[in-house]
Amino acid sequence: MIPRTRIRNIGISAHIDSGKTTLSERILFYTGRIHAIEEVRGGGKGATMDFMPEEKLHGITITSAATTCQWHDTQINLIDTPGHVDFTIEVERALRVLDGAVMLLCAVAGVQSQSITVDRQMKRYRIPRLAFINKMDRVGANPFRVVQAMHDRLQLNAVLLQYPIGSEDQFQGVIDLVEMNAHYFEGENGENWLQKPIPEHLLAEAQEAREKMLDALSLFSEAMTEKLLAGEEVPKAMIWETIRQATLSLQLTPVLLGSAFKNKGVQNLLDAIALYLPSPIDREVVKTAEGVSVYPNLDDSLVALAFKLTVESFGQLTYTRIYSGTLKTGDTVYNSRTKQRLQIGRLVRMHANKREEIKEAVAGDIIALLGVDCASGDTFCSGEPFVSLEGMYVPEPVITLAITPKKQEDSDRLAKALHRFQKEDPTFRLSIDPELGTTLISGMGELHLEIYVERLQREYNTDVYVGQPAVAYRETISQKAHFDYRLKKQSGGSGQFAHVKGWIEPTTEPFVFENQVVGGVIPKEFIPACEKGFREAIQSGQLEGYPVTGVKVVLDGGSYHKVDSSELAFRAAAHQALEEALTQAKPYILEPIMLVEVETPNEFLGRVQGDLSSRRGVLLGSETMQTYSVIQAEVPLVQMFGYSTDLRSLTAGMATFSMEFACYRQGRSNE
Repeated sequence: MIPRTRIRNIGISAHIDSGKTTLSERILFYTGRIHAIEEVRGGGKGATMDFMPEEKLHGITITSAATTCQWHDTQINLIDTPGHVDFTIEVERALRVLDGAVMLLCAVAGVQSQSITVDRQMKRYRIPRLAFINKMDRVGANPFRVVQAMHDRLQLNAVLLQYPIGSEDQFQGVIDLVEMNAHYFEGENGENWLQKPIPEHLLAEAQEAREKMLDALSLFSEAMTEKLLAGEEVPKAMIWETIRQATLSLQLTPVLLGSAFKNKGVQNLLDAIALYLPSPIDREVVKTAEGVSVYPNLDDSLVALAFKLTVESFGQLTYTRIYSGTLKTGDTVYNSRTKQRLQIGRLVRMHANKREEIKEAVAGDIIALLGVDCASGDTFCSGEPFVSLEGMYVPEPVITLAITPKKQEDSDRLAKALHRFQKEDPTFRLSIDPELGTTLISGMGELHLEIYVERLQREYNTDVYVGQPAVAYRETISQKAHFDYRLKKQSGGSGQFAHVKGWIEPTTEPFVFENQVVGGVIPKEFIPACEKGFREAIQSGQLEGYPVTGVKVVLDGGSYHKVDSSELAFRAAAHQALEEALTQAKPYILEPIMLVEVETPNEFLGRVQGDLSSRRGVLLGSETMQTYSVIQAEVPLVQMFGYSTDLRSLTAGMATFSMEFACYRQGRSNE
């Protein structure tokens, strides 16, 4: 059994098309997990980590595939995450359970919009990371500009541990600034990893780069500072240990270089993962929602998190991270959310979509359970006291589609499929249109929902009609308004009576309820019914029926009748009272605004900027490189439908764009 100090639970996160899956494929090849390299878009079988047909079709990674591989004496549990913003929940889930990460950046494009999102997510979960600047063989590759962008745009203390030997089509390898030797990668797949003396013409530049690196590292080591001041040679072991400690404490991001596609620099990255990233024992102590500290000890009681579900033909496959204790086949565990007992049938270690049976797993392992019924984000523990690991941040969906089955007999299959998708993906929401009775699906973007429609067709043989995309608008209020509502119904026998008084006002939270009732003018047992009525009323606003957000409701008075008052009466009264107050509080519509980043050749810059402005976009700025520019803008989502087609025709298919949800902002007024 591998000691837990030699386990690395890592993920690879990056902007779309930075070469993540290509890098994962090389890692699996060099660690002996696969014996032939497949490319993402090279015909053939398709990359190992992209095993869903939609992934092969679109050439993108949709779900996080988990796999285990071995590099020398280190076991690497690798999670390959999607870079497309529509699948950002997959990245959240992966980071939640990882100990370290590799942040992949393109040597040409540098820090892009999704790199900023990934950086934010890594900071939220306090994940130590390495950076790998990929695509060094591409025209316009400039690693020094990328490192500067990491400082400026991500506020990271990025330090280069390598120096490139050539760049673009002349990129041959890297110089290791710690060991001061040159690394070359020869053979058909770069498997012949050669270490040679540094070329004469690069010696002075490499020496200067090493001094810069040591200068940055000396801030974290007094012993190193003393040696540098005394003009002594700094031992390699001291440099490695300093980099490791500064990385673990999130004060440093070591940067490596390479080209995964050209098979260069990947073995050095594997060495760096083993050297600098944390084992499960090195990670900060995990806190539960109840504030209990969970330590990665084998003898403690079990604490494990179900972070991803997939439903297979034989039942549910639950990807699980074990934080504490040991889990064996046949064990009985508890789901702390449902308080139900679960029998563990089979444990498997995953290799993309292939699985290897195991008998036990220990704290620090990432494995999958077969046939266990649970939801994403559930905590398993060995019994009382029930603890739950804090939940993940789940973003709100921003786009809705209406779907109806083409054949009536497909209705049951459609319902079954949609419920399965909802269980697997917290950002995929289901609802029914109250007026038309059609099924509505909501998600993070057009591509997100398009993939689900494709899966309906392929996995469930269900064709659907898809309506026009609808934007998830919201309503909110702009001023304080009072309510004083009396519900009184008498129709023979016992009647209904409830009286509520108070006010509403704008707030930054989605909804706040405050009970200021004193003296028992409304009995305590009716207060929850009042809150329920208020919550029901904000489901549909008074302008156009969109959900209401940003409202604080204060209940400070009212009255009741000993016989005629009931929970039902107070719930109805609260509902009516809030509806009346909303109309008095000057409501207005909020619309989702997207942060859009367009990368375009310079000759189309003016055209693209003009088009974004015509879509009510606010240009935030642009960065001009030698041959292309990157434009950032905030644009209402409603104006972005079909943008990919329009952008292609504007720029002869040469520009690319990405967008993510930024905020809600005032849209149409009710005047």
